[in-house]
Amino acid sequence: MPNIKSSAKRDQIAKVRNARNKAQKSALKTALKKFNAAVEEGNKETAVSTYQVVVRAVDKAAGKNLIHKNNAANKKSKMARKLNSMA
Repeated sequence: MPNIKSSAKRDQIAKVRNARNKAQKSALKTALKKFNAAVEEGNKETAVSTYQVVVRAVDKAAGKNLIHKNNAANKKSKMARKLNSMA
């Protein structure tokens, strides 16, 4: 435990931000799993609708520095390829 008041505040803020980041990353992973599940089922309509939601979520995550912008581009590219390969 920090002895200095400002250090204690920084510690508390770090814990709050860590929890927020963890929740947002978890939500992003869940959205990606939903898209992958829709592709596995072969349900084109669901895949298209979840694709739009996930692309927005990935862009937001990259904007908030939760993931690197190149990682976001990589994820979107892979999803687009999966979506386009569906019959």
